[in-house]
Amino acid sequence: MAGIRLGAADVDPLVVGLQLLGSGGGGDPRYGLRRALTVGEVVLHDPADLGDAPVVAVGMLGATRVFAEKLPSGQEITRAVRALARWTGVAPAALMPYEAAGLNGALAVAAAGELGLPLVDADLMGRALPRLDQLTRAVAGGRLTPYALAETSGQIVLVDEADPAALERVARTVVAQGGGWAGGAFAPVPARLLATDACTGTLARALRLGRAHAGLVRPSPAEVADALDGRVLAAGRVVEIARHPSASFGRAGVTVVDASGAVLRVEAENEYLLAILDGEPVASCPDLLCLLDRRTAAPIAVDALRLGDDVLAVALPGPPWWRATPERLAQVDPHAFGLGCDAVLLPSGNLP
Repeated sequence: MAGIRLGAADVDPLVVGLQLLGSGGGGDPRYGLRRALTVGEVVLHDPADLGDAPVVAVGMLGATRVFAEKLPSGQEITRAVRALARWTGVAPAALMPYEAAGLNGALAVAAAGELGLPLVDADLMGRALPRLDQLTRAVAGGRLTPYALAETSGQIVLVDEADPAALERVARTVVAQGGGWAGGAFAPVPARLLATDACTGTLARALRLGRAHAGLVRPSPAEVADALDGRVLAAGRVVEIARHPSASFGRAGVTVVDASGAVLRVEAENEYLLAILDGEPVASCPDLLCLLDRRTAAPIAVDALRLGDDVLAVALPGPPWWRATPERLAQVDPHAFGLGCDAVLLPSGNLP
């Protein structure tokens, strides 16, 4: 099967699509994407076409706000990939994002262009999620290590053996005590394994969502729902944002008053996680909860939301991988984030 070629014309739709898959988190995907796709094309491949070729999942780990303030050299991920290859003795045949959402989706495209490698249309989350132990490969029982982290200072840290929970703790300690973020590369795996331990088709979905979004001009809620194949939960103004610390990444509660007078409460961490309309849960992770500017339908990140914003709250179908078994769903439902609510998902007919 011929690969999809990503070029300069795909930058804007891909940015919006990656923002939507971020569910309010994941960081700003504009970094590096325009340069990578203006300089040359990146070829996007179906993992089934690559057989046993070794694929390395890449991205950044740490605070996306720090990333924006402490600009990268542009070589962090490529240095992590090369360090991993030296340690394992395996040269990657292709790259994939470990999170095909937000900043990490863009960084994988840029790294593939920099290294001259194909980019695989798969990732290990299917959306934005905050923790390494929430990667599909970790939940499926696959290996994440060796894992290489390259900091902006030039320091490279390699974790040779660790289970997913321990890797999350160690890696967070490294970035917290270092520069606040680092480029990372996970252990190479044969492409054929991605059919079971990864979400496939996510970058192509981001591109489709972005292209559909491009046709929205001062859209009605119905037009947004139709274009994005989702469900509008509310259309109104943000009247409260309660931000407070938590044991993990911080928590926010957002209140939107719909034009009808109904009240929507959205619980968020790094991403929007749960929507409650007039006291009734109506949507949750792992589906995508997005707050969009009501006039332009531009996605608004959790940390960019402000009082008085006029928004559309929209639920989009999440990755089918997570809802395939109760065990998988339990890793990413509201309970996994300390919210006492079962998952509330769109009907399976809405799945991408």
